[in-house]
Amino acid sequence: MRVGILGGTFDPIHLGHLLIAEEARTTLGLDKIVFIPTGEPWLKRDKVISSAKMRLEMTCLATEDNPDFSVSNVETQRSGPTYTVQTLRELRGFSETYTNPFFIVGMDSLRELHRWNDPQGILELCTLVVVDRPG
Repeated sequence: MRVGILGGTFDPIHLGHLLIAEEARTTLGLDKIVFIPTGEPWLKRDKVISSAKMRLEMTCLATEDNPDFSVSNVETQRSGPTYTVQTLRELRGFSETYTNPFFIVGMDSLRELHRWNDPQGILELCTLVVVDRPG
């Protein structure tokens, strides 16, 4: 199974996120897209964000009408800062479905990838898909 992962703060999740996910799914021939709201986004410590529970609920509501979308609470159930590399390792342990996921990020996130925890590890655990965003 070819799985795409779209992680983010999703505060709030919006139509742009849904369009990016669907475009990646159809363009890359992915079987499904898994949305993963961040638990405690350590790169946004200086910003006020909604609770992880609220952002998870918003993401579930926004994706419920698309059978090709699902939502994982893998990060929102974890305490402390959440790191993408940790999530990818954990998902790989859950199922072979996540052996080589397609991790979808915006161009803005790619520019900051060097600041993420273990960017080399991330690149070893997934196929990175970069989406150009307006602005």
